[in-house]
Amino acid sequence: MKTIAGFDRIGEENAFAVLARAGALAAEGMDVINLGIGQPDFRTPDHIVEAAIKALRDGHHGYTPATGIPELRAAVSGDLHRRFAVEVNPDNVLIVPGGKVTMFSAIMMFGEPGADILYPDPGFPIYRSMIEFTGARPIPVPIREENGFAFSADELLSLITPQTRLIIVNSPANPCGGVTPRGEIDALVAGLADRPDIAIMSDEIYDQMLYDGEEHVSLLSYPEIRDRLILLNGWSKTYAMTGWRLGYSVWPDDLYNKARKLAVNAWSCVNAPAQYAALAALTGPQDAVNKMLLEFDARRKLVVDLLNGLPNVSCIPPKGAFYAFPNISATGLKAKALASDLLEKTGVATIGGPDFGVLGEGYIRLSYANSQDNIRRAVARMGDYLADSQNRTDRPVIL
Repeated sequence: MKTIAGFDRIGEENAFAVLARAGALAAEGMDVINLGIGQPDFRTPDHIVEAAIKALRDGHHGYTPATGIPELRAAVSGDLHRRFAVEVNPDNVLIVPGGKVTMFSAIMMFGEPGADILYPDPGFPIYRSMIEFTGARPIPVPIREENGFAFSADELLSLITPQTRLIIVNSPANPCGGVTPRGEIDALVAGLADRPDIAIMSDEIYDQMLYDGEEHVSLLSYPEIRDRLILLNGWSKTYAMTGWRLGYSVWPDDLYNKARKLAVNAWSCVNAPAQYAALAALTGPQDAVNKMLLEFDARRKLVVDLLNGLPNVSCIPPKGAFYAFPNISATGLKAKALASDLLEKTGVATIGGPDFGVLGEGYIRLSYANSQDNIRRAVARMGDYLADSQNRTDRPVIL
């Protein structure tokens, strides 16, 4: 059956394929330690769960406005004001079923044959997948280890062409854990001053997951670009709500109605009880968030220390999110082959760097959203595998 050509270009997120394979191996009896999937291993806080249950009992069983319930959009506006001292009109907030929806909507608006869209590499794989789906030309912005896995404003600006329609930035970043400093963001905004025709999508889904005193610099803080800025954020990571499928975006006036129409056509509205849970998350106690971040920080320090003890592996400390992105190039192993072997032969699920872009070769991603005991066990297995690989003649090498 023939489909449009765009469907032949669409990619996927390999983390879900690894998750499925890890589950299948576990079902066969293998002791699997999953450091692949990017989701907190904590429960959603009880008061959030109870808010959803109460919403169901109170009769919130029907459609809501396509843009989200007014109380939740107001709470998002208030939360952004408290954290970043920015004014956001609730009428510019759109509640969506997960962060990917904002990526899909923004890229669909600006991507078409003849357009260029800049995106981070290594970066979240859905950026490139959706760009290619629209027929636009994907322009990778290198995310380099020597920059602490932050983007360089000068390098990004040098990649802009007359055909550039959209720039995607992500800090704190998946998969590398990099946090872009204020100076680079200042330089980016200044460099875009004479290009008011270029939109920016800022993926800030990990904005509260910061370590070592790092600050999150939201692009909402720059009034000079607010008329072309699309903010992506949500509840999945901060409140351990990945399975609830909840996100929000902030759109400029000129684009909001277009985004609303996409909502009406694609998903009608986000389910009502989940929206009341999200409201409780923003307006209720934040103790569980703080406790989770303290534990993530301890795991971060542990995994970096352990990885740096492996032969021919080095890992700089991530400053945000919950991912380590160790450099394995000195092992001589190809990253995807290594990740596959680690899962199939040792039961440790990781993601090969090339699944996040061509510049990901030489790295693998580990999610430290797992217990400290499991992290120790997983890295020990990695060490045993790497030690054994040095004595093998059939190991997968870089050609």
